[in-house]
Amino acid sequence: MSVLVITPVKDALEATLQTAEAIATSRQRLHIDYWMYNDYSSKETEEALKKASDRLEFRLFHLKDLTNTPSPNYKTVLQHAQKAAIAAKLPLLIVESDVTVKPDTISTLLEFSRSHKQVGMVGAITVDEEGKVNFPYLKFKQEKRQVISTKRSLSFCCTLLTLDFLEAYSFTNLDASKDWFDTHISKKSLELGFKNFVLTSVTVTHRPHGSRPWKMLKYTNPISYYLNKFFKGRDKI
Repeated sequence: MSVLVITPVKDALEATLQTAEAIATSRQRLHIDYWMYNDYSSKETEEALKKASDRLEFRLFHLKDLTNTPSPNYKTVLQHAQKAAIAAKLPLLIVESDVTVKPDTISTLLEFSRSHKQVGMVGAITVDEEGKVNFPYLKFKQEKRQVISTKRSLSFCCTLLTLDFLEAYSFTNLDASKDWFDTHISKKSLELGFKNFVLTSVTVTHRPHGSRPWKMLKYTNPISYYLNKFFKGRDKI
């Protein structure tokens, strides 16, 4: 099995390298094309990623070479990766830089998507270091089922987009005024007749907002967070 795996990066270097190291362990089971997108990180992060790219076998793209738009550039990442995945006839797996997968996470998601019909998206559930379900999947905290077919939004923390879905919906249609697209793309998958799944038996460790530390203000200083959100136009969903 083969897959294109992508990780958008905005600093948070230590967490990013842990993400990449965990993905590297999955290569014992799969053929993985791993691409990392550096979204206007600091020079220190840029140099560290360049140094790590050979050791951890990922291809490094700098968003400054792809767009003049200030960070965040999730739209550009998704459009660039979708085009590549379709050209290579591969599904696309998004693993964000505050997520640590297990050695069998990626293979299990792929096997599920291949063995079930009409799959658009399938995600691993996020847990903390103690194994308890955490943000953004608290809505499934009480679920006992191992496989959830859901009409609710999937997060891109660790989510597979099948090739069939990628070929059915072009990300060139994404709203340029938004920053994040997991909710929109989840809905579009359902609208096109696909099914979205969350696998509660497939867990990944998630440090919420580790890839965008300023978003922790939502919990520690909500006034400052909402000032950023509304007056600086950040975090548009």
